[in-house]
Amino acid sequence: MKVSLLAGAALLLFTAGCNRLPGAPKAGVEEVPRPDSITSFKTLYGQNCAGCHGDNGRNGAAFALNNPVYQAWIDDASLRRIIENGEPGTQMPAFGTKAGGMLNDAQLDALVHGMRSEWSKSDAVSGQTLPPYAAAKTGDAAAGKAVYESACARCHSDAGNKITDPTYLALVNDQTLRTIIVAGRPDLGHPDWRSTASGHPLSDDDITNLTAWLASQRVSAPGQPYAEPQ
Repeated sequence: MKVSLLAGAALLLFTAGCNRLPGAPKAGVEEVPRPDSITSFKTLYGQNCAGCHGDNGRNGAAFALNNPVYQAWIDDASLRRIIENGEPGTQMPAFGTKAGGMLNDAQLDALVHGMRSEWSKSDAVSGQTLPPYAAAKTGDAAAGKAVYESACARCHSDAGNKITDPTYLALVNDQTLRTIIVAGRPDLGHPDWRSTASGHPLSDDDITNLTAWLASQRVSAPGQPYAEPQ
């Protein structure tokens, strides 16, 4: 009888010990999911995107992703490519594992699908034809200057809103400039290509030329000028 009791006690101790082995789940503690298993759009966006693009895709330092015109304009493949590989010439990093980031294919797809389902609107452009996403030719900077003066200068001439600031232009590439011109930034009160100071929508040539002129305002060494060392 004593032998049986001792054997039973030993078995209980052994079982309790197994539960305390390294890596064994503890009773009453919720198991944390592996980072690569998370496919919730809300979680993925909050952890990876909101810091720059803002909560719910707006009011961040970077472009507002919840802009319905932008969502109507960019195709799924381009949106996924930017998330996966980043955007050269800007502060947008690569998030895909194949490009050195932390998000796998399923998570990239979840972000694209979530943005579409949350922020797309069927009437975003009211049946109007959007300009092409990418420029089809090299723009004419001289013609672009005339577009800027008629369509943009009235709002962008003051120092606090000067889009020609070389420091700003160093942080964005040509596609980003084209994106803002076409889709606007409604979170900042910036209109899209349909509503300009000139009173008429910008054509594809206008947009391409305007982008070329803005790009021509970049300088090789932007930022705060420093005094030469003595």
